[in-house]
Amino acid sequence: MPIRRDMRGFYPIDWRELSHSIRFRRAKGRCDHCRRPHGKLICVGADGIWWDEADTLWRDGRGRPLREARPAPADLPPDVSMTWTRVFLACAHLDHDTANNVSSNLAALCQRCHLNHDRAEHRRRRRLRWRASKAIGDLFTGPYREP
Repeated sequence: MPIRRDMRGFYPIDWRELSHSIRFRRAKGRCDHCRRPHGKLICVGADGIWWDEADTLWRDGRGRPLREARPAPADLPPDVSMTWTRVFLACAHLDHDTANNVSSNLAALCQRCHLNHDRAEHRRRRRLRWRASKAIGDLFTGPYREP
């Protein structure tokens, strides 16, 4: 996941190598939360289950094997709603502090898990941006004037 230009200063110079090490050496190319494999096209159900081609089984949203037996994606009836998506891993800060690059604070997350993990932080930032857009003026110079 690319880093926004205004956030680049908060990441270390060797972030690319650090991220690669976390995603592919430590996590072995799989999401730390749900075990989805990087770069693979996977079949995903509406309820969050997904087909693990390597182990030939269905997994739930947390990466645990399903208890009930279900047919492989090729054997599913046509009325079952399934989508195919490509998985990409990103290195995420678990405490949302980009200055804290300790290995225990970093996780390899797929796009689904990364968005779920960052949901509260995204809401907080969106609210701050919204409140800033509603500001009516500067504390010292008074209300903004229309050009």
